[in-house]
Amino acid sequence: MLGVRVLVTILGGVIGYYLAGYVLMLDSWTFINKNPVLLYVLCVTIMALLGALFTKSLVSRFRRLLSGVIAALQHTPTQDIAAGSIGLISGLIIGVLATLPLPKNVPFVSDVLPTIVTLVLGYVGATVAVRKRDDVLHLFSMGGRSAERGARDKSPRLTKQVAKILDTSVIIDGRVADIVQTGFLEGPLVVPAFVLGELQHIADSSDVLKRNRGRRGLDILKRMQNEALVEVQILDVDFEDIPDVDTKLVRLAKDLLGKVITNDFNLNKVAELQGVSVLNINDLVNAVKPMVLPGEEMTVHLIKDGKEQGQGIGYLDDGTMIVVDGGRRYIGESVGVLVTNVLQTTAGKMIFAKPKAMERAL
Repeated sequence: MLGVRVLVTILGGVIGYYLAGYVLMLDSWTFINKNPVLLYVLCVTIMALLGALFTKSLVSRFRRLLSGVIAALQHTPTQDIAAGSIGLISGLIIGVLATLPLPKNVPFVSDVLPTIVTLVLGYVGATVAVRKRDDVLHLFSMGGRSAERGARDKSPRLTKQVAKILDTSVIIDGRVADIVQTGFLEGPLVVPAFVLGELQHIADSSDVLKRNRGRRGLDILKRMQNEALVEVQILDVDFEDIPDVDTKLVRLAKDLLGKVITNDFNLNKVAELQGVSVLNINDLVNAVKPMVLPGEEMTVHLIKDGKEQGQGIGYLDDGTMIVVDGGRRYIGESVGVLVTNVLQTTAGKMIFAKPKAMERAL
């Protein structure tokens, strides 16, 4: 960091030197014209001090900007990048040629206006080229007019993969690795540096339970990387101005136009309120549970008392709770039951039933 601070300080001094020269060219202040050396010293000193004082902030913002640009380029189709580059270069060339006839000695017109015109035309060229991508690439012999080639050129836009950002809880949970293994979840899966840091902090905890959970999360990440069924990216990005990890995840999802994979109820709600798409593992589990309707029969093993008198509690293989009215006498046994009602809660499904033997007695 010391080397960076020195470099930024020197850069600030150089900017101050050129700034002093520009001020002298204005030829507006008699005092300044009589003391050019003092002006150079003041400008160089002030700009160098500003560079030294704001090094950390400038470097942090530059890294964040650079990470955002790299992430955006990684998820942009190659055809769009190629067409945009061609359009940008063409626009800049047109801008330079268009400003050549401008007068050379008129303030603003000779120094500022050419830059503005060139940048605007470069942006317009890049935008138009991306929107007319197929035609541009065809002109440069990078595309074809056949139906087959046209479909192939359009396929990246239709099948563009969206980044899925993993939070700490879903990594420790581990079910995401099993979902990836089935092929139902496409990559890239993004693990931000601040999530990895939180996992390492948990793995180094003095509490045995936390330490085991943290190490389990690291093992699951390693497993997903080794299996290589989907791309797992460790993204070196952080938001130093945001202390909370959940808020950082939402911010990153907005920057990448991605989705957050979680099983955290609160993070789910916060992300949805801010317009970020969420893939909740618990919602997925509930969605794929077998459909049970009133009137169906099944066999369940009752293991404990229910909250109400005479109730017995059992569970299906997927963890769904079954409350059996009058099932207390069958605790410790497997008994045939008749489903009477199915209740969907935020925690999952709950099935109410009664023993078939009781139904026969009635």
